[in-house]
Amino acid sequence: MTFPQKPRVLPARPEFSSGPCAKRPGWSAETVAAKAFLGRSHRAAGPKAQLREAIDRTARLLGVPDGYRLGIVPGSDTGAVEMAMWSLLGPRPVDVLVWESFGRAWATDALGQLKLADCRAIEAGYGALPDLGAVRAQADVVFTWNGTTSGARVPNGDWIAADRAGLTICDATSAAFAQDLDWAKLDVVTFSWQKALGGEAAHGMLVLGPRAIERLESTTPDRPLPKVFRLTKGGKLIDGIFAGETINTPSMLCVADFIDALDWAEEVGGLHGLIARADANFAALQGWVDRTDWVENLVADPAARSNTSVCLRIADAQIAALDDAAQKTFVKRMAGLLEAEGAALDINGHRDAPAGLRIWCGATVDTADIEALTPWLDWAFATTKAAQGEN
Repeated sequence: MTFPQKPRVLPARPEFSSGPCAKRPGWSAETVAAKAFLGRSHRAAGPKAQLREAIDRTARLLGVPDGYRLGIVPGSDTGAVEMAMWSLLGPRPVDVLVWESFGRAWATDALGQLKLADCRAIEAGYGALPDLGAVRAQADVVFTWNGTTSGARVPNGDWIAADRAGLTICDATSAAFAQDLDWAKLDVVTFSWQKALGGEAAHGMLVLGPRAIERLESTTPDRPLPKVFRLTKGGKLIDGIFAGETINTPSMLCVADFIDALDWAEEVGGLHGLIARADANFAALQGWVDRTDWVENLVADPAARSNTSVCLRIADAQIAALDDAAQKTFVKRMAGLLEAEGAALDINGHRDAPAGLRIWCGATVDTADIEALTPWLDWAFATTKAAQGEN
């Protein structure tokens, strides 16, 4: 390969981490602080109204249907998923779809912690999707809409039966605000503030559809539930959770930061504008991949490729012939070079994934920064390979 010259133009914002993700363009701490109720009780009228504002505006932005309830819960997306699993699973068989590390975590919870009697993990390797047609209509299903650590997403909700008997519990944390969710097919949806809108960590959001609410109000789990997992009292949904009365103390600074992200999201055209920005970022990155011989998208099927957490593998024959540990060392050196130059931060693949790069292309990233990044990727690969050949 021709050894590329070191690029002259750096991305204006080199934050390409897949979580926490880049702040919105133009973000400033001063702007957020001016919106925050600091040193105040989250139970006071103003802070409580701001929490309710975050709930209501999120529901409108995402197009959450009437009859669904949305609340703020502790523990980020992980807390929201586990709250749903501990509170809802048990009455029916369970299928868990596994094709990356977070789906693996939910399968571990279902099989190893909850020890559900009739529970299956339906699996595929990184970069592929499992057999969606194998999901039982009578079973509850737990799945990630977008596999954050593999770059593979379900193309749509057509595989979910409209007349299903079981519930669908969807971890949508790297899909919400960037992809169209088929709400009619989803009974529980979870996501966090720290993903697609670039909010601060520790807070999750839980959306419950009518069928999930009916399960909660008609069935008592046969297991102890910690306080932070309890969604009902006296057989009824705790309405306060979905009206700004959080189970635990939220950070009002984080709430203000999320409000700031919602303000920006509305300015760029709402959900359609956010999806268009993510799609443009992905198109710029994938266009470079398609014309570059040393790299490939980890996901072979274009219909299953994420437009947010884009995972890439080294296709160069010499590097691809190395074992996974050696490839991971190679990629770590590449990522280190890019970070030292200020060209890209935090783009090494997830520790559980095959060796490769992971580049966030969600809406808070500017397409111009993706375009500025790709020459640096070429330079870092060539530089790392040359250095390896000298050793």
